[in-house]
Amino acid sequence: MSTASPDHVGVDNPDNSRKMDESIIPTRDPEKVDLSEETTDEEASAPPLQQRWNQSATNIFRFLGTIYAFILMGMTDGAVGALLPYIETYYSISYTAVSLVFLSPFIGYTLAALSNSLVHHHFGQVGIAVLGPVCRLIGIIPLVFHPPYPVLPVVLAFTGYGNGIEDSAWNAWIGNMHNANELLGLLHGAYGLGATIGPLIATAMVTKGGLEWYTFYYVMIGLDGVGLVFLTAAFWRATAKLYRAQFLDTTGGKRTTTRTVLKEPITWILAMFLLGYVGAEVSLGGWITTFMLRVRNAEPFMAGLTVTFFWLGLTVGRVVLGFVTGRIGEKLAITIYLVLSIVMQVLYWTVPNFAASATFATFLGFFLGPLFPAAIVAATKLLPSDYHVSAIGFAAAFGGGGAALFPFAVGAIAQSKGVEVLQPICLAILIFILLMWWFLPGGLKPGGLEKAGEEGEKVGDGMRKVIKKVTRKRN
Repeated sequence: MSTASPDHVGVDNPDNSRKMDESIIPTRDPEKVDLSEETTDEEASAPPLQQRWNQSATNIFRFLGTIYAFILMGMTDGAVGALLPYIETYYSISYTAVSLVFLSPFIGYTLAALSNSLVHHHFGQVGIAVLGPVCRLIGIIPLVFHPPYPVLPVVLAFTGYGNGIEDSAWNAWIGNMHNANELLGLLHGAYGLGATIGPLIATAMVTKGGLEWYTFYYVMIGLDGVGLVFLTAAFWRATAKLYRAQFLDTTGGKRTTTRTVLKEPITWILAMFLLGYVGAEVSLGGWITTFMLRVRNAEPFMAGLTVTFFWLGLTVGRVVLGFVTGRIGEKLAITIYLVLSIVMQVLYWTVPNFAASATFATFLGFFLGPLFPAAIVAATKLLPSDYHVSAIGFAAAFGGGGAALFPFAVGAIAQSKGVEVLQPICLAILIFILLMWWFLPGGLKPGGLEKAGEEGEKVGDGMRKVIKKVTRKRN
């Protein structure tokens, strides 16, 4: 994987520089710098600028490939929630049993978190481009044969690994680019778009077309087949050799392992933040249809439409608020978004009206949207550059495990308490991740994260400063 701010690879040797993949080499001005010229000592010592998504045709092709991949990931995750009531009825199983379709991908996400750096080192980005779609296909193809239910959780673990390895890889790559907030907003907006159209297509096929739940996966097989070809072609030249050349150049010949970055508390804070965030997001997206059917007494199509509104709000929020977050500062922006999310969650829970519930669910998605991209940007600003691939990869994939863990917990508890438990569980998760966010270094002023990274602030320093100020005012 290429990161945004490595030292120039092979620039001292003009012949080598021409052979390097142009998208791997960030330059001070990609449109004007001639890599065939020798660089001066002054130029070599100056910090390189970050890559731009449009600095070359190759980068544009790859960025579009990652957008397509995130659309497919969103469709895969989003459709599960819309199909959940029909899977439950088809197999005549309980809430707890059907919730295993959320839990089993956690195994795949965990393996992706631990193997992300290793895959990059041995196979490069092209390895990710092939492995992600192939694993999704391995998980999806058996579903069209509607096998006995115990098979579903097993094959969906492959889907979890495919989503997890791509989630971590493309977040780390784009998170290091120029205008990362905006680009990650678009990337995760693509996920939201997929999670919007996935449930809409799946619900329409079942409720309007009279088809069985598993027919939706014929569509996904075709789309993932296209994704395999698209991504492989886009990243074909992003080999392990190029990745290792760049990586070893930036770290003095040493590979920063996942074990090393796990000793950094910031990695764990971000991983726990993303675990909770993704857990809340997918719990809501996965159980909204069931909640609206069983608690708000909505008609089947309208219940499925509500989850579409939620994902649509999330998509719009990621794209629109992505242009706001960086301007007011990630620390303050996410604090505001989380407080508003908590308000929307309380209203969604306490106002027993279908139209109001659908509205609050939409705005809840809108304010939740920018959280994941902002966490990735925070990692790039607080951690050393050689930590980015492993740390972001681990945090993103570990966080993706929340898509399995929390929706399963909702289903397991709902078996005895009813699906109403969705609301207090999600509220508790939102409060938890707000606390995690406040534990990150950096104040609420713009540039606070950058300053914290430069000064080497530790986890909890920001919260301790706030407590000291409050204590002084009281005294």
